[in-house]
Amino acid sequence: MRPIWKGSISFSLVSVPVQLLAATEEHGPGLHEVHALDGGRIRHRKVCELDGREVAQHEIARGWEAPDGRTVVLDEADIAALPLPTKRVIDVVGFLDIEQVDPLMYSRPYWVSPEGASSERPYALMTEALARSGRLAVCKVAIRSRERLAVLRPRQGILVLQTLLWPEEIRDPGDLSSPSPVTDRELMLAEMLMDELAGVDIDQLHDEYAAALEQLVDAKALGAGLAPALEPGPVVDLMAALEESVRAARHARGDEEREQHQDD
Repeated sequence: MRPIWKGSISFSLVSVPVQLLAATEEHGPGLHEVHALDGGRIRHRKVCELDGREVAQHEIARGWEAPDGRTVVLDEADIAALPLPTKRVIDVVGFLDIEQVDPLMYSRPYWVSPEGASSERPYALMTEALARSGRLAVCKVAIRSRERLAVLRPRQGILVLQTLLWPEEIRDPGDLSSPSPVTDRELMLAEMLMDELAGVDIDQLHDEYAAALEQLVDAKALGAGLAPALEPGPVVDLMAALEESVRAARHARGDEEREQHQDD
């Protein structure tokens, strides 16, 4: 992994040189756009809407539309010259308990690595202090020409910087709650079902859509097809569905426990 950002964590009078590395990578299905008639690749070209000419990457800048309709053009030098204090600094502005940050705000995670021997001790101190306190360090940082809200949190001895959406970027959902009442019996059965299904090994879960897509591609390449998937029917009787789900979960758990005993 190569660092995508270098700077320092600024916490009061403490400065910790660090670098950021991408913590995740998405694995898509590998599909691309083609012409349905002949399979030819579809290419998207960047064309100026004024003169109709295809524009090379080095000719592309950023633009902002002024209230009077004029376009203000900004190039990379203009953006690089912005007097942002967080351009090379992860500025810690305070601390919050973990439950005080709405998970809806979480965005992209980055591994934080100490930069140089002199930063290792303050890095370790900050990581351990956050782990002991159960708090998050709320900070601001500029990544890819945009200042972002973020939190620092520990994970297995490593600091993670997780960018957040700004509060104004969270849409107001209005009232989407259901007005339908539930009974104590329904709640009890739902809780029993959750108890039966408690404990899941996330590392064992995989992208079944990607696997099915790969099977479909293989079948189509051979001139065949796949049988259509069965669609689940609508739930008519909620109580009956809950009771049957609890029985099925207990039966499945019993089978798993018997298999474990046989393996032992």
